[in-house]
Amino acid sequence: MAKIFPLSEGVFTVGHDKAFVPFMLGSDVLHDRPTGSLLVEVQPFLVVTDKDVMVLDTGLGFRTTDGVLQIHDNLRQHGYEPGDVTKVLLSHLHKDHAGCLVYKDNGLVKTTFPNAQYCIYRAEADYALEKGYPSYHPEDIEPLLATSQVRWLDGEEGTIDSYIHYTHTGGHCPQHVIYLINDGEDKIFFGGDEAPQLKQMKMKYVAKYDYDGKKALAIREKYASQGKQEGWQFLFYHDVKCPVAVL
Repeated sequence: MAKIFPLSEGVFTVGHDKAFVPFMLGSDVLHDRPTGSLLVEVQPFLVVTDKDVMVLDTGLGFRTTDGVLQIHDNLRQHGYEPGDVTKVLLSHLHKDHAGCLVYKDNGLVKTTFPNAQYCIYRAEADYALEKGYPSYHPEDIEPLLATSQVRWLDGEEGTIDSYIHYTHTGGHCPQHVIYLINDGEDKIFFGGDEAPQLKQMKMKYVAKYDYDGKKALAIREKYASQGKQEGWQFLFYHDVKCPVAVL
């Protein structure tokens, strides 16, 4: 049976400027933030199967007060080291999902997970480097692409090591992909920003921040229906209250 651990970097508001500003639940007031600000969690996941120790998206790359990468600290709290990670699945390369592909250590740029394959949709990497700021930060992406750790994903869909299925969806951003992990016991769906919060799986919601809001809605409806019938576990990257759910 797969083990799932949310790796939260915290709660933030994000506005039209794409800046992620920390938000303290219980003391901060959303109405004090600029009009249109969204309240979101930034929450990669650790998924452990019989075959792999996987991280799903990598967060903003924040550090603790001791200067340790938050995602490294979160892993260790669950008994895993960065070197234990065998795969990193990237849904897309927006800065809040790919801000910790690499990091600086005493001036040297290192991959955050030194022994992992980073699974990246090739068309998304090309688009990210072409598009750049504010949504994409090339300086967080380019050093990884120069390593031998990248495993390129191509085509409209495909399978990684016989049990991780990816599909090009393109709703939130043009080259977004989603993943379905099927280890023979569990089916785990990770939709990245196509399905960022539980409430969006239960209501008709066309988001203005999506590249194609109507397409993103159709994607959510399709996978919510299938996942409900088959008992999938859904992972919600931006849900403040419910990171993992069965519909």
